[in-house]
Amino acid sequence: MIKALSQASMIATCGINCATCYAFQRIKNRCVGCLTLEGNKPNHCHTCKIRNCEFLASSPSGYCYDCVKFPCQRLKNIDKRYRLKYHSNLIQNLKDLKLMGVEDYMMRETERWTCRACGGTLCVHKNECPVCNGRLEV
Repeated sequence: MIKALSQASMIATCGINCATCYAFQRIKNRCVGCLTLEGNKPNHCHTCKIRNCEFLASSPSGYCYDCVKFPCQRLKNIDKRYRLKYHSNLIQNLKDLKLMGVEDYMMRETERWTCRACGGTLCVHKNECPVCNGRLEV
């Protein structure tokens, strides 16, 4: 189960909750999260064009919602993919994060991504709970 994290490093600049990512949830070679500077991460996280965006560097919060180009085409593209494949709206996640603040947002995310059957943490990239194999409710 995800603990209510107040660490901003668990929320990727694009609005993905790292705790719900398959790379963070796996046991072997576990990812440390998008914004964590050191530790294991998939190569696509290191080379991510959104995370390494030159406009994001001037964002006061470090999140895309503060960018002058929000939502840019790169963010719209990944948002569309996540809405269609994974039923997760990244642009809305970022708007909610800005409105709620990190701590309240992560508390909501913890509730949202907890399996109602077993209490395990659901994965945004799968249609079933990785703990009990129950179907993901969307």
